[in-house]
Amino acid sequence: MTIASLLEPVTGQPGPVRLTHASDWMQGRTLYGGASALVAYTMAVRAYPGLPPLRAGQIAFVAPVGEEIELTAEIVRQGRNVTQIRSEILSEGRVALSAFWLFGEGREANALHPSPPPEDWPGLPEATEEVTHKFAPSFVAKNFELRHGQIKGADRGATIRRWARLTEEHDLDPVAKLVLMGDVMPPGAMRVMQRQGPISSINWSFNVLDPESRSRDGWYLAENASQHADAGYSSERLRMWDADGKQVLDGIQCVAVFG
Repeated sequence: MTIASLLEPVTGQPGPVRLTHASDWMQGRTLYGGASALVAYTMAVRAYPGLPPLRAGQIAFVAPVGEEIELTAEIVRQGRNVTQIRSEILSEGRVALSAFWLFGEGREANALHPSPPPEDWPGLPEATEEVTHKFAPSFVAKNFELRHGQIKGADRGATIRRWARLTEEHDLDPVAKLVLMGDVMPPGAMRVMQRQGPISSINWSFNVLDPESRSRDGWYLAENASQHADAGYSSERLRMWDADGKQVLDGIQCVAVFG
C-alpha cells in the first residue's frame, strides 16, 4: 500500500471520507500521527491549490483517527504573503484532529542565522547499522527503513535519534514528506521510563526550515528529545536534518506517558 493510496480519497471537498488503506498506517487504535497530520495537510492544500510554501503547523491529536472520518478546511486569514488555514478530521461527528497551517511566501532575508549541524554527528546512514523493528509499531516495519543515528557507547540520555526513510516509491512533495516523517520517532522519555507503559502524542507544533528539502536517497536524521518529564507528561523537542547535516524541521510536542 502506497501513501498515495491512503491520500487518494482526500479530494479537498468537505464531508465524509473513507480511508480504505488506513490499516498499514495504524498505531494501536489510531492512525499514526504523521499520517493523520498528512491527511489534514493534504485536505488543506487540495481545498486551496496554489498556496505558498508551508512554514509551520500546529496539530492537536484529540481522539483516535480510523477509516471512517469527515474532513473540513477553511481559510482563517489570507494576507499579501501569508495564508493561515485550519483543517480538521472528525470522527463520529466530533473533532479527532485539529490542525492550523501557516503558508508564507519567501522574501529577501533580513536576518540570517543558519541552524547548527547536529551534535555528535553519527556518520552517513550507509555507514550505520540497520535498526531492527522488534519493538516498533507495525506501521514502522511496513513503511520505514531505520538506521542507528547515535554514536555507539555515547550517553543517550532522554534522546532517541535514528536515520529514517520511506521504503516505498512515492511522489510526495517535499513538505508532505516532512509532515509524514516528522513524528516517526518515539518520545525520548521512553529512555528514562522506570517501567514499560503506553505513550500517546497529544500535540505537535513545528516549523519547516526548508520547504524544498530533497535529502539524498530520501534519508533524514530524526530526533526526539525529552526536555522535561514528570507527572505523566513529557515535553519533547523534535528535529530533523537531511543527509548533509542541514536542519529542515524544528518542533515541540507534549506526550502522555502512562504506566
